[in-house]
Amino acid sequence: MALVIDPSSLSNLTEVITKHVHLNWKISFEEKKISGHVLLDMVTLRPNVSKVVLDTSYLDLKNVSLNGQELKYEVAERHPSLGSALTIHLPEVFANEGTTFQLKVEYVTTEKCTAVQYLEPEQTVGKKHPYLFSQCQAIHARAFAPLQDSPSVKLTYSASVTSPLQVVMSALLVSSDDNQDGTKTYHFKQNTTIPSYLIAIAAGNLTGREIGPRSTVWCEPEMVEQAAWEFEDTEKFIATGESLLTPYEWGRYDLLVLPPSFPYGGMENPCLTFVTPTLLAGDRSAVDVVAHEIAHSWMGNLVTTANWEHFWLNEGWTVFVERKIAARLHGEAERQFSSIIGWKALKESVELFGENSPATVLKPDLSSGIDPDDYFSSIPYEKGFNLLYHLEKVVGGPEVFEPYMKAHVEQFASKSITTEDWIAHLRTYMEKHHGKEMVERLNKINWDLWINGTGMPPVDPQFDTSLADACYDLAKRWEEARNTNDLSSFSPKDVENFTSTQKIVFLERLTDCEPFPHHIIAKMDELYQMTPIRNADVRFRWQQLCVMASYEKIYPSVVEFITEQGRMKFVRPLYRFLYRAKNGAKLAQETYLKHKKFYHPIAAQLIEKDIELKQ
Repeated sequence: MALVIDPSSLSNLTEVITKHVHLNWKISFEEKKISGHVLLDMVTLRPNVSKVVLDTSYLDLKNVSLNGQELKYEVAERHPSLGSALTIHLPEVFANEGTTFQLKVEYVTTEKCTAVQYLEPEQTVGKKHPYLFSQCQAIHARAFAPLQDSPSVKLTYSASVTSPLQVVMSALLVSSDDNQDGTKTYHFKQNTTIPSYLIAIAAGNLTGREIGPRSTVWCEPEMVEQAAWEFEDTEKFIATGESLLTPYEWGRYDLLVLPPSFPYGGMENPCLTFVTPTLLAGDRSAVDVVAHEIAHSWMGNLVTTANWEHFWLNEGWTVFVERKIAARLHGEAERQFSSIIGWKALKESVELFGENSPATVLKPDLSSGIDPDDYFSSIPYEKGFNLLYHLEKVVGGPEVFEPYMKAHVEQFASKSITTEDWIAHLRTYMEKHHGKEMVERLNKINWDLWINGTGMPPVDPQFDTSLADACYDLAKRWEEARNTNDLSSFSPKDVENFTSTQKIVFLERLTDCEPFPHHIIAKMDELYQMTPIRNADVRFRWQQLCVMASYEKIYPSVVEFITEQGRMKFVRPLYRFLYRAKNGAKLAQETYLKHKKFYHPIAAQLIEKDIELKQ
């Protein structure tokens, strides 16, 4: 595996590497700042190293030292996307490769910190205590600590965090000390190597409830009963992942249900997956997101992308394993059904960026300093999944592919890899276990088009539509009714046996049609009671269908939905649809500006572009 250049990092990654990070932090909710220091255990990768360059973003640096000796340093002018390079001059040239040393950097985060969001008490469920949580993927860890912020660097970490409220991290809690001022200091250790984007913290009025032999759900006390009930199948997901891959090696698999402004469905922080409260549907209809985050325990966390150009290796593989888990638990038809939904999401991302956009490439070029967040979409997830799904068919099905999946994890565990590393191992494995004839099959795949081509995948996946057919048939009847204007054949019975997922597919099919007349939408809502549904994915698709038709009766419900939660999967498209709808542009902008502080900084930045508040 060759050394990889990371276009999203300013660090001198070819000269030194970090082996361990220790964070010594004090949280101030009043100032909305974290102060303290970081200790970086580093080793030189080549002779004659005279400096260390670290990634930083909006940090207030106080001091840099080596063994108590202050060092000279300078902070470069800020790069628009990548932050500011911190260059530290070593006291002498380290002549030998393999020289170990420890740097100490004292600093304070600032109000511009994009890694941490602070919530006022009124933004929480309990309304009494402040709250903070971090989100470091892709390149935001540099905003809460100066470090080599690249997934090519895998390190262990420890932390001592002083806070007036309960602290949880993406590491195992070792101990805690009571302090005289009423605060506590929490001590954490993560002994499995991880990339910096997986360092995570949350603090607030948190309580934990055990939901399995190695799992606790954490959240505000007001939600803990509901969350514990919703996620009680977590251990099944972990055990199924283990049966497909390798033993789970992180010790704990805890869940933190965040306040509503968390911008993602989940974030696979090791030992402590962060999840959105939009999963608390009250019927366990949305918990498969947890299967996705558990799959990340192997794909992303254990086997990691070398840089953000190869992000699909994290996400495409994770979606593939997530759907394998679903097939084991609910049958193959369920995997196929989920894949159909993914294909629709992929089509929408391609349409959003444009068929020929570089953002639709599976392995995009980020060398011009593009912020990886700007390319965040369904593409690495679903185009990546479809490549693996196609491969499984080419090599002869699950009997051949599933043992290879396990071998992939065993080969690359604790490493950071590129697409080229992956292909090389795939070929070697298949030739060793299945002979040259299998390699010839692999050679017939148009690898360049899959990996470097724009737009949709070059192969139609031909998913099994058995669970989707009823949804398609119902959508077709409504499409035909638009022409005849005869709505007498429809009744609530049409959807009474539909799962939430089938309702989603039905609505997705309708969003592919021309916008519906308002009287048809009103009738559909009257019969199927769509507007009151609480499942967030169904709600999103229903509101999308209505807003695409400029059905103004739905606008208040849309405003309610996009301001009660900040999950980008829902809020970004709904803001875009509302902005383009009749009498919607002003409402979209005014709604956003009124609630701007509610959204996570990553989400806020992207919504502003979506509704043209920011060029």
